[in-house]
Amino acid sequence: MNTLSLHLLIPTAIHLRSSRATSWSLPRAASPSYLRITSPLSLRATLSDGSQSVEKQTLEVLEWGALCNQLSPFASTSMGLSATRNADIPVGKSPEESRSLLEETAAALAAMEVMEPRQLGLSEILDLSEIIERAMAGQLLTVRELCAVRSTLRASSSVFEKLRRTAFHDKRVTPLVEILEGCDFKTTLEHKIGFCIDCTMSVILDRASEDLEIIRSERKRNMENLDSLLKEVSTRIFHAGGIDKATITKRRSRMCVAIRATHKSLLPGGVVLSVSSSRATCFMEPKEAVELNNMEVRHALSEKAEEMAILSILTSEVSAAQRGILHLLDRILQLDVAFARASHAKWMDGVYPTLTSEHTKTLDMDGDGTSLAVDIDSVQHPLLLGSVLGNPNGGNLFPVPIDIKVESRSKVVVISGPNTGGKTALLKTLGLISLMSKSGMYLPSKNRPRLPWFDLVLADIGDPQSLEQSLSTFSGHISRICQILDISSENSLVLLDEICSGTDPSEGVALATSILQYIKNRVNVAVVSTHYGDLSRLKDNETQFQNAAMEFSMETLQPTFRVLWGSTGESNALRVAKSIGFNGSILEHAHEWRERLKPEQEVERKGSLFQSLVEERNKLNLQATKAAALHTDLMNLYRELEHESNDLEKREKALFKKETQKVQEDLSSAKSKMQKLVAEFESQLETVAADQYNSLILKTEEAVADIIEAYCPKDLLLTEEEGYSDYSPQAGEKVIVTGLGGKLGTVVEEPGDDETVLVQQGKMRLRVNRKDIEPLPRTRTSETPTRSKRQVSMKELGSVLQMQSEPVRIQTSKNTLDLRGMRVEEAIYQLDMAISGRESGSILFIIHGMGTGVIKELVLQRLSKHSRVSRYEQANPMNHGCTVAYIK
Repeated sequence: MNTLSLHLLIPTAIHLRSSRATSWSLPRAASPSYLRITSPLSLRATLSDGSQSVEKQTLEVLEWGALCNQLSPFASTSMGLSATRNADIPVGKSPEESRSLLEETAAALAAMEVMEPRQLGLSEILDLSEIIERAMAGQLLTVRELCAVRSTLRASSSVFEKLRRTAFHDKRVTPLVEILEGCDFKTTLEHKIGFCIDCTMSVILDRASEDLEIIRSERKRNMENLDSLLKEVSTRIFHAGGIDKATITKRRSRMCVAIRATHKSLLPGGVVLSVSSSRATCFMEPKEAVELNNMEVRHALSEKAEEMAILSILTSEVSAAQRGILHLLDRILQLDVAFARASHAKWMDGVYPTLTSEHTKTLDMDGDGTSLAVDIDSVQHPLLLGSVLGNPNGGNLFPVPIDIKVESRSKVVVISGPNTGGKTALLKTLGLISLMSKSGMYLPSKNRPRLPWFDLVLADIGDPQSLEQSLSTFSGHISRICQILDISSENSLVLLDEICSGTDPSEGVALATSILQYIKNRVNVAVVSTHYGDLSRLKDNETQFQNAAMEFSMETLQPTFRVLWGSTGESNALRVAKSIGFNGSILEHAHEWRERLKPEQEVERKGSLFQSLVEERNKLNLQATKAAALHTDLMNLYRELEHESNDLEKREKALFKKETQKVQEDLSSAKSKMQKLVAEFESQLETVAADQYNSLILKTEEAVADIIEAYCPKDLLLTEEEGYSDYSPQAGEKVIVTGLGGKLGTVVEEPGDDETVLVQQGKMRLRVNRKDIEPLPRTRTSETPTRSKRQVSMKELGSVLQMQSEPVRIQTSKNTLDLRGMRVEEAIYQLDMAISGRESGSILFIIHGMGTGVIKELVLQRLSKHSRVSRYEQANPMNHGCTVAYIK
């Protein structure tokens, strides 16, 4: 057998000893990927416990953990699931790192266009951290654990190869390949484990070492000898009546046979290993099997010891590779989270945000020189949006999209407005999307959102009172604001909700003003909400302040949750109280007290003016929306009419060309056939006898009739001048509108007294004069009876032969009247009837014979006097006994 020695498989420098004393690996948190990107809680590791507490409280207030939990359904590995559920996803420590994370998300989206994450095979990668810890602690890894290491290494290498192939065709996927580039996939270790262990059966293979192969071979040979011996003894006992059925079993790890207690004498010197519960059967080891059983025990112990040695050496290999394996797992986690972010972006229809490095101009707004540092259109709170995604009744109505527009020259934004108007939701939305952009997540907004990269997002939102720490609402707010001011930097985002509320209004305004004046030069952007009107007046004297208001509808007495940037708003507390059914008398007294406490009416006047401006703006917006919709409908109608017109003209030209070509082909073919027929007739006329003239003519006229029937139109159209003067269209009738270039229309309303008709053409309805419409062409099928094969007018025949001077003299059964054998009165009657039934311009052959000549004379007299006979030709040598009459 070809085997691989254990000392050749495993490097001899590795010894089986505990790795606890000689461990040199870095903790997992210090692996290269975690040195580059970290979770929000570890962004400032050098800060004090109090500072970290503020950051932690901010993340809790903004519900960052709930947002990260939205990623968990999209994670493919157990490591990614744990990271998203524990809000331990990577967050950039610099603008460059955040942009790199965004590029990874974009690359994952590009990869998802080619294949789904499950096709990549990330789900086959296991978390080996506990296995690595056990190996580092000197604990022996089991066969299943080693197989888990092998399958994870193989799956990781497979993921890398699939990404490389995808990136070869689509360069957008390159950032994902760069994540795994430089990783050691421990191919040698994977091959060693696969050589030693059959992971399908979870057993160590014989080839794992030469000693193991020898031991198992000797054990197998010994077991065969032992089994043969016991079968022979058991058969002998059975034949001696010592047992009903020969039985070989194992008791106390030794092979033995079953025998009745009364027949133990059949096995002299045997050892009883066990008895049945009824004590009627004994399980005895024959004397001859003792040494073989002893040998089996020794072989089993040797095999177990060799297997333990192999597992120990493989465990040492895993322990030695722990640093590379943990680094690989960190990169796999980074890749898994990138795909989770991409799936999340696709789920909420997110867009790629643009991060600016500092508080700089990003967009010129309205062309007036004012630029924006934060420019986000129609953003929705991601947690509220996630709660309605997939709900067909609320996805487009809730949450209400808001615009966030912070001017580049502004450092402090003061938001005022009614209670329950959405001020707090605005602060939380801005904080969350700032963290999302830092962590490489797409934003639930429209267009291309722009915002600065913030090193810290600090918030004082909610009620921070604590009975354990003896903090009231106001003192809790002030304590947290103090901590925020201590750790904030010029690149920080500060969010303060109801600043300095919960105390005397005059002192609260004074303290809030002082805080805002202090903070304006020490942060990137600060957004505060307040009910203090004096804070909104800070903008009048300083350009670093900006106002915004939450819109309130005076019609419904409800907030609209929209932000009016550059405006100030009222709290509308009394109106809100009235809308929820508060006691009317209390509200009336409240209005009186408000008038007494108000030092001047300026605020009320401004509020009324603001409300009127808001109403006027809403009216203008409504009119603009209606005008835009009307313009869109008109443009759609115009494009539809233009398309139909072009299409109709093209079809008309193509049809005319096709019909012209067909007529020319038919005419050429008819001429050719007629010329050939005439030539044949003339040649046969010279060779046939005189008595065969009639049959030749009849045969020729049949051929001419066939040609005419084949090439003449089946139906003759009405001439244009027929029936149009008294034409009256009916409702629902299809007509041709000559006033629209001959387009097809449908009559909607019959003509009235004003001689106009309501016609619909496409989506357009219009009135036209009755003389401007014509009926669809009708045929004479209903007026002219269908002609038979032989019933061909001489005028049609003449047009084919181009002989317009007179009809062609071809005799057929239809244009022939035979008077032979008739009496005079009967002959004259039949002649008059035949002439009356002939068409104008036709010809009539009258056969009267060559007898006494009485009938001939009567026929000639009648033809000379008949008003419908233009002329006639008497019988001649070419047509004996037949007179030809030409009908007018």
